[in-house]
Amino acid sequence: MTLGLALLRALKNHGAQEIFGIPGDFILPLFKQIEESRILPLHTLSHEPALGFAADAAARMHCGLGVMAVTYGAGALNVVNAVASAYAECSPLVILAGCPGEVEAHSGLVLHHQVRSIDSQLRIFSEITCDQVRLSNADTAPEDIARVLRNCREYSQPVLIEIPRDMTLAPMREVPVLAPRSFNQEAVNEAADEWLARIHAAKNPVMVVDVEVRRFGVEARVAELARRLQLPVLTTFMGRGLLAEDGVDLHGTYLGVAGAPETTALLDESDLPVMLGAILSDSNFGVSAQRMDFRRALIAAHREVRVGHHVYHDIPLAALVEALLERIPPQRTGTPRALPPQPDYPRGLVADDTPLCAGDLSRALNDRILAHGPMNIVSDMGDCLFAAMELLPTPLVAPGYYATMGFGVPAGIGAQVATGERSLILVGDGAFQMTGWELGNCPRLGLDPIVILLNNQSWEMIRAFQTESQCAALGDWRFADIANVLGGRGHRVTTRKEYKTALDAAFAERGRFQLIEFMVPPGDSTPTLQRFSEGIRALRARAAVAG
Repeated sequence: MTLGLALLRALKNHGAQEIFGIPGDFILPLFKQIEESRILPLHTLSHEPALGFAADAAARMHCGLGVMAVTYGAGALNVVNAVASAYAECSPLVILAGCPGEVEAHSGLVLHHQVRSIDSQLRIFSEITCDQVRLSNADTAPEDIARVLRNCREYSQPVLIEIPRDMTLAPMREVPVLAPRSFNQEAVNEAADEWLARIHAAKNPVMVVDVEVRRFGVEARVAELARRLQLPVLTTFMGRGLLAEDGVDLHGTYLGVAGAPETTALLDESDLPVMLGAILSDSNFGVSAQRMDFRRALIAAHREVRVGHHVYHDIPLAALVEALLERIPPQRTGTPRALPPQPDYPRGLVADDTPLCAGDLSRALNDRILAHGPMNIVSDMGDCLFAAMELLPTPLVAPGYYATMGFGVPAGIGAQVATGERSLILVGDGAFQMTGWELGNCPRLGLDPIVILLNNQSWEMIRAFQTESQCAALGDWRFADIANVLGGRGHRVTTRKEYKTALDAAFAERGRFQLIEFMVPPGDSTPTLQRFSEGIRALRARAAVAG
């Protein structure tokens, strides 16, 4: 068996289902083996950043490895931002990058695509991956690949595998699948006992779930834990969409000063937040009107379990959840505490000739969710993501922490490839200008996502935080017209009636992508973004006075 074939088999054995790639000379030998072996299907896109976003979204959707293949230097360094996003947001992404062979690396010549040294690529990626390897030795490569792929899965973060151009056809042994890294079961048991003691002693505990719950495949078990403990559940901004279909007492998304007061109060007034898989970021918790003291919380994330100042190291989230479930009977007794009603999401769009406003975007989608059930939503960064916060609980993939733009369209492509289900993509005009053109690949790939493009002719989040700024203006690019040229169908809508008609037509037609250009005037934004920006400005003003 060759190194290339062994690598592809190892990826499949570790949970990879597809590869997103763009060929280049240093990676061409591997591409040949990908195409000829058909061990994993190959999907090519137009620009490397899109590969990273598509592979990231695929990993998020099927809770397996996302894989991308790129050439040395110019290809690999084009995906740095997408890989950084996956690293920050705990997505298990495998980067297969070509690199020079041993002979050409020591030819005495500076090679094309080389930056500072042959090793520059490896050094750059060491900052945004949890493990790296160059497969320059076929004898040690099986164990190296096995280690890197295990780390990718167990830490749910990206890894880099460099394949020298002259090594792809080298003979190599099968790659083993390493047993999961061991952990101290006594520590898990002690942590679970300590957690339950604190939960039972608390007056108003609340469960907060975030991205690692899905990354490590424990969504259903966490839902069961919430039911047995009879805890109200909040998602973070990053974790929006979690437990949407699990029948738990879901009280919306914590947005601090930007959220519904009842939802915000559940966490702000809780004497014991129980946080599972949470990223303690400003996007998740920085909009709290009070400085949150995480020492009063129970936190399980990044293979650590925290109880006040006490930290248990190297404990997988799944192990803790199972230990907790073992200690709680399936049927709980006692009277559940009184809780506020679940959030009142906007619905009931009146399909008349009233000009559209940003708040109408979610209202019509909620009507569809009520009528037809949840759908897979992929959102870019911008006001479109705040529109997603106004949707009824439904699966959502979005860059809520790292907050990179350009994620939406390629991620929506990756999500549909991964699931086989039609994606609904929310994107702003600014983000669409970056990566929206990847829609042109949909006819070739047999994909038909529905794209709602919120067009306010500006970077509205920039305008929301700095209203006097002139640099946020983008102009009108008439994206709906371009959609028809790319092989899709474009709808440009300016009224509620036109929007409802376009939505119905888009969902009714299969076989080509649909782009609904949702037109609102510059300066218009969703109610959630308005509250968010006002809250941030107020918190900053308060901090300035206090300082």
